[in-house]
Amino acid sequence: MNLRTTLCLIVLLSVSPAWGQSGATDDKRPNILLIVADDLGYADLGAYGSDINTPNIDELAARGMLLTQFHTAPSCGPTRAMLLSGNNNHVAGTARQNTTGVAGWPVRGYENYLSDRIVPFPRLLQEAGYHTYTVGKWHLGVAAEHSPRAAGFSRAFNMLKGAGTHFDAKGFMVGGSKYRLDDDLVEYPVGRYSTDLYTDRLIEFIDSNKHDGKPFFAYAAYTSPHWPLQVPDEYLDIYAGQYDDGYDALRLKRFNSLQEAGVVPLSWELPPRNDAITRWEKLDNDQKRRESRKMELYAAMLDNLDDHVGRLIDYLRKHDLYDNTLIIFMSDNGPDGGDFYREGPFVEYLQANFDNAYEKMGTAESFVSYDAPWAEAGSAPFQKFKTYSREGGIVAPMIIAGAGVAAHGIIDSTYLTVMDLAPTFLEIAGAKYPEDGSVQPMLGESINRFLTGESESIHDDNYVSTQYHAGHAFMRQGNWKIANLEPPFDESGFELFNLSDDPGETSNLADAEPEKFAEMVALWRVERKKLGIILPQDL
Repeated sequence: MNLRTTLCLIVLLSVSPAWGQSGATDDKRPNILLIVADDLGYADLGAYGSDINTPNIDELAARGMLLTQFHTAPSCGPTRAMLLSGNNNHVAGTARQNTTGVAGWPVRGYENYLSDRIVPFPRLLQEAGYHTYTVGKWHLGVAAEHSPRAAGFSRAFNMLKGAGTHFDAKGFMVGGSKYRLDDDLVEYPVGRYSTDLYTDRLIEFIDSNKHDGKPFFAYAAYTSPHWPLQVPDEYLDIYAGQYDDGYDALRLKRFNSLQEAGVVPLSWELPPRNDAITRWEKLDNDQKRRESRKMELYAAMLDNLDDHVGRLIDYLRKHDLYDNTLIIFMSDNGPDGGDFYREGPFVEYLQANFDNAYEKMGTAESFVSYDAPWAEAGSAPFQKFKTYSREGGIVAPMIIAGAGVAAHGIIDSTYLTVMDLAPTFLEIAGAKYPEDGSVQPMLGESINRFLTGESESIHDDNYVSTQYHAGHAFMRQGNWKIANLEPPFDESGFELFNLSDDPGETSNLADAEPEKFAEMVALWRVERKKLGIILPQDL
């Protein structure tokens, strides 16, 4: 028995006997705090080697486990549906975020809210005796019947759409952002910074019931560091000058720091840079000044987010809740390479309502994005970023610490997916997912035995992950993966990668391994029909 296993069994014996005792008078089941950052890059946390100041999040890593192979969907809405359902995004109703139906026709899987083919796990936790709270981004339906309360949250304060401004409700499109407090649509308190407001509300929710003996599940779905890059005045210049070397230099620095931190092996190689991105040295001085300012603001947003994670931790400690709380920190996908201010369907609204002059960048008057060059740096050591089915779009940072986690300061490369969290939480609560055929069974698997050290892995090599979203598709089994790069999707665009040898997805093995490629494509056809993945050619 190794040291990690010994430590794990000690924690298991001290924590797990109380799990599932929903009828106990003195309910010792752990609280669960799930913190989700929005569009956070893989390489941008201090614990992953970054220069950005994130001491509170880093402390969680030192107290628990840093996971290097946590996989999400390539975009926000699908990830959140998979998170709350433990199932594929098509099964859960978000085949494509922000899209209801296909070509104006209602299509199964494209409901754009949580479908009746799943049961959101917060509803089951609530039935098992947990308080359930959520704040921040919802992105799973605007109507009351698709709200957080309908999904099983006892208290909720949420932005309903996928993005919004951080000091007001101007948002990114005509009509602005909509907010719901429990069952009611409410006005956003103009001037309050989103991360500060969400933290205050979540603490209020937890505080209101902290002495009643019932455990809680708290879902802090922050909208930081998602664009627009806006921060309170005191954070505007704390990273001034830090990124003047540019995005090409930062990409190399991030890759090296990941290796130095032990997050990725020294044997890995940085994938070739994306030639579609203008080299830093070819920018003029004004362009360099503006570009470096973007990264300064992104770093400031993450620094601010870490301060509020610290507030949550301080609250738990002050009220003797910390030691019996499982804390998960994660991002919802890879970093975002888009810039809606300059391109896309919302340009007219954004340019009419915001001013991106240099002196206003980072304030409530501006609408600045991280953009593709910095996203490529944030997704090192992988290719691409959010929306892509390359690893850069679907591998996200994850840290797990607290009750039920035996290891301290461990970096682990075990493969897991966002679908694994729902069955994990249900097992902790002693709650049962319906098995009567009324809904489809979860595809995720509980990670509790892994966290306590009883198991060294979560999925075996036969486990299959399959995804299609907005023309980007992939399927993975073991270390083998097929994926396309750019839409429109067609099976002829699939490439084959062996991720154990090529995590940067630089060597397409479709021709070199024709039997494996054919096997994977055949399996894709089976899996996508099983999941109800609708392709354009199916219509």
